[in-house]
Amino acid sequence: MEGRMPETPALGLDGLVGGLREVYRSGRTRELAWRRSQLKGLISLLTEKEEDIFDALREDLGKHRTEAFRDEVGVLVKSVKNTLQNLEKWAAPEKAPTPLVSFPATALVVPEPLGVVLIFSCWNLPLGLALEPLSGALAAGNAVVLKPSELAPSTAAFLAANIPRYLDSEAVKVVLGAPEVGEKLMEHRWDKVLFTGGARVGRIIMTKAAKHLTPVALELGSKCPCIVDWLDSKRDSQIAVNRIIGAKWSTCAGQACIAIDYILVEEQFAPILIELLKSTIKRFFSKPEDMARILNEKHFNRLSGLLKDHNVSCSVVHGGGMDPKTLSIEPTILLNPSLDSDIMREEIFGPLLPIITVKKIEDSIEFLNSKPKPLAIYAFTRNEALKQRIIKETSSGSVTFNDAIVQYGLESIPFGGVGQSGFGQYHGKYSFEMFSHKKAVLKRSLLIEFMFRYPPWDDRKLGLLRHVFRYDYVSLFLTLLGLRR
Repeated sequence: MEGRMPETPALGLDGLVGGLREVYRSGRTRELAWRRSQLKGLISLLTEKEEDIFDALREDLGKHRTEAFRDEVGVLVKSVKNTLQNLEKWAAPEKAPTPLVSFPATALVVPEPLGVVLIFSCWNLPLGLALEPLSGALAAGNAVVLKPSELAPSTAAFLAANIPRYLDSEAVKVVLGAPEVGEKLMEHRWDKVLFTGGARVGRIIMTKAAKHLTPVALELGSKCPCIVDWLDSKRDSQIAVNRIIGAKWSTCAGQACIAIDYILVEEQFAPILIELLKSTIKRFFSKPEDMARILNEKHFNRLSGLLKDHNVSCSVVHGGGMDPKTLSIEPTILLNPSLDSDIMREEIFGPLLPIITVKKIEDSIEFLNSKPKPLAIYAFTRNEALKQRIIKETSSGSVTFNDAIVQYGLESIPFGGVGQSGFGQYHGKYSFEMFSHKKAVLKRSLLIEFMFRYPPWDDRKLGLLRHVFRYDYVSLFLTLLGLRR
């Protein structure tokens, strides 16, 4: 099924982009009424076509409808409703303070749409990573081209068929096709490009964007670590394990940029953690359909290859079973694979979970700082001092304590990477701001004029300027009145 979807004819790309610019220049996308109508259209699409969405995600990734609702449909409806509720406030000009020397004057920060923007979404959350940024771009008043991933063809076809029915088909376009189509899109000038995917393609996007000085936001993957500072309470330990499993195996079988990539734990607690993981995995995944499958044969072979290294295969302590016919891989736990192995150098993006032991949990901070900055750091701990050290001494897109992945569903905090895990932040108000320009507006009166701003220069004017830049307005006025030299 991979790649078997209709492509947008290359012949139409020039006209498509030009048509979007005409729509944007008409001014209709700037109107709040239009923006509200688009957000309401997204909510209608998600609620009325829920079963079709479930079917598409099942075909592309083998996702159970409950997982699909939790990670893509439900969280999206919640997010778009939040945007709709707050749109007027976000779009309103914001007053800014002005110094007394500029009196009488007013200053404003006015959010304005960027123009015509391009969004590349990826295959692992093919609905959520398409419509979440799209909602922000529409809320900000832009015209948009959405390029879904060709690796999730059923979801891409669903978006192409339904977005024109629920949104303004002249202002929002879905372009289908292989990577070559994406490259052709990048030959055009955009007012912003958001790309979600891997670093290799991200570099290509940035290189092509440089031709037109197009601003780019990149949402890339990384090896997201999870620190487990052992919890004394049996209940707390079980909850931690539940959440670790949820963030590794019950989210697209670990094929998510914010999934836990590996665990750091003190060596004395590793056996206890492994046994608890094993027993809970058995309860959670008693049926094959409870876990999504691997995307395609290529990705299946990549994951299989990670385990073929002798230094890795001998460290498997649970799972390891694979079925190439169904593209399924068991939840697999590895203990202390070689740090030089591919599985510890590359982002895993699958249901393989290495556990790395340290002498004491504080050593995990030095371990993290020896690696590239991740998209997320997770830590299960009651130790407030350790929490503060993680916040202050490490760098990552986000830090979540005593849970994992749930930060993605919060509209109140930004989502995005840092360093090699990407740049640019979105979700909620941050999506609106990503696709907006904050325009500075200053309005002054002609009533008062300060001539010391202008030549000819002398020491008196220099003194007055010193008062201005020190905000010493008392001295300034006394000097202007001739009461102070």
